[in-house]
Amino acid sequence: MCGIIGAFDLVESGSAIRSRVLEMAKRIRHRGPDWSGVFSTEAAVLAHERLAIVDPQSGSQPLYSSDGQVVLVVNGEIYNHQELRRSLPDYDFKTASDSEVILALYLQRGISFVEELNGIFSFALYDSRDGSYFIARDHMGIIPLYYGRDKLGQLFVASELKSLEGFCVDMDQFPPGSQLYSRSESGEPQRWYFRDWESFDAVSASVADYNVLRPALEEAVQRQLMSDVPYGVLLSGGLDSSVIAAIAQKYASSQLHSFAVGLKGAPDLLAAQRAADHIGTIHHEINFTIQEGLDAIRDVIYHLETYDVTTVRASTPMYLLARAIKSLGIKMVLSGEGSDELFGGYLYFHKAPNAQEFHEETVRKLKKLYLYDCLRANKSLAAWGVEGRVPFLDKEFMDVAMRLHPADKMISEQRMEKWVLRRAFEDYLPEAIAWRQKEQFSDGVGYSWIDTLKVQAEALVADSDFEMVSLRYPINTPKNKEEYYYRTIFESHFPSTTAASTVPSVKSVACSTPEALLWDASFQGVNDPSGRAVAHVHKESYVNADSQSGLKRVG
Repeated sequence: MCGIIGAFDLVESGSAIRSRVLEMAKRIRHRGPDWSGVFSTEAAVLAHERLAIVDPQSGSQPLYSSDGQVVLVVNGEIYNHQELRRSLPDYDFKTASDSEVILALYLQRGISFVEELNGIFSFALYDSRDGSYFIARDHMGIIPLYYGRDKLGQLFVASELKSLEGFCVDMDQFPPGSQLYSRSESGEPQRWYFRDWESFDAVSASVADYNVLRPALEEAVQRQLMSDVPYGVLLSGGLDSSVIAAIAQKYASSQLHSFAVGLKGAPDLLAAQRAADHIGTIHHEINFTIQEGLDAIRDVIYHLETYDVTTVRASTPMYLLARAIKSLGIKMVLSGEGSDELFGGYLYFHKAPNAQEFHEETVRKLKKLYLYDCLRANKSLAAWGVEGRVPFLDKEFMDVAMRLHPADKMISEQRMEKWVLRRAFEDYLPEAIAWRQKEQFSDGVGYSWIDTLKVQAEALVADSDFEMVSLRYPINTPKNKEEYYYRTIFESHFPSTTAASTVPSVKSVACSTPEALLWDASFQGVNDPSGRAVAHVHKESYVNADSQSGLKRVG
């Protein structure tokens, strides 16, 4: 994981912009503590903060063409770079870095190559031959990227919002799956990532072949084990992280280190230890206290650049875990994000009325991942110089998972959530893990964590202040005191209204989209991202159920 800055459409002197870009880069040095690099002319400035994962010796950036006319900075990993290198036999590669293949593809094919990349990335390229620039972000927005313009209209792109705050008057997240080419007519980012499965009609007649899931995910994990430095896996004890950990251990060159975080005795910790014992990883259990979590929230919001309640709740334990991982010399970890979106794993999916609604909700969730789980997984880890990879969101695996017939993913009395995935990998895991009910990360680290956050917000936010909430925050007005409290912290770090507009603010039940709130009458008037908000489904739901329908394993 690295940090990048780009400055284009310059009207000020190169020296003035260079000093500004250096300050921007300094703000994200936590993302790339291993080395810094800068390219500067009167027309463009590029900066790179490097976390060395692949080719630590010769892969420093910026990267240059042989004649020095084209320069590139990249944040991320290109998993199929060896395959792409073989397709470019005439190109003289200068490094073993996976990132250099982007430069080679551009020089030989222009800007039409991005779909060929399988990886997680954001990059900025400057071509001094014609003064053009080219910016792109990966298919799901797994790697963060922001862009903005200052009062002179100069364009800046950066890996994190904090680099732009105070310098730009307009800021936004660069759209995932999009690219911006300065010589195009629109002058705005254009989508490069399109899939037929976004439409229900394209998959409504598909045949579910469960046997393709297993090799497809195994191949995705194998691709993402690409590393020249020590790596490990995050292991919460839930289905998703356990599957990734089991596959990784199968194909790793040595015994893996696995990591779990939670309050002592938390549900996730007990399950994680059981999974680790079965898989055979060297397991590390990291405990935190509620007070340690509360003390970290201000720093978490600074690094995460959000006031979204779900994200703050889940990111705080992950942020604390990342520090422990870094202390052990691990620079990269695999994680299980994306599975719930692909397979409808959140507990509110129990309420989906039909296959079309189910499928369309998974598509909506995937398109919003860059605002939530991808943002959390990347920035919580990058705060301590650790790279996170997410095999479920591998571009090739996503095509396999999303082309399964949606009806076969749906939950019924005979099939619990993610039944297809569980059946595909049940022999990898203990039965208690393979068929464990979905537990959202912020719940699984210990239910008292969320409960305390709610109590704290009630104590810290006066009724009189909350009554005036719409006057203080007319943009994305907080809906409860917990969100109000996080918003005040966010505002202290990012005071501009344009920064506040980069954060989502919608009603949700158990991480649903607003559209899914229409599925069940019990969702009306509820706004709580915890899985316990789905009454009569979660085993510890706020309203205890007489039965746990839909949680029965069969076959």
